[in-house]
Amino acid sequence: MKNFVVKTIANAGALAVAVWLLDKITLTGTSTGKKVGTLLVVALVFGLVNFLVKPVVKVLTFPLFILTLGLITLVVNALMLLLTSWLAGKLDLSFHVEGFWTAVVGGLIISVVSWALNVVLPDGED
Repeated sequence: MKNFVVKTIANAGALAVAVWLLDKITLTGTSTGKKVGTLLVVALVFGLVNFLVKPVVKVLTFPLFILTLGLITLVVNALMLLLTSWLAGKLDLSFHVEGFWTAVVGGLIISVVSWALNVVLPDGED
């Protein structure tokens, strides 16, 4: 359970960095508390998308992983971010990613920041 909470916080932090760095990834809200709450819910959605959908997509695109020497991972991460944005819209959350290339750069930022935060934050394994 602690590991899940840490990963969710790391995802929320990574999403916040992507929102801060890229103009076309937007998070709107009336207050800071509302934005933080939205970020946490979007991080949960992003985590679920990565847990449920990403493995299926990776299996289906396995030949492309081999052919591109893993560079297709950038496209898969972008698609997961776009799916998260779409689901956020359906859930009436104020998070939006505008465009595929923004999603590619955003996915790269989120991957790097999330990795760094997961290294720094405790994971509950002693």
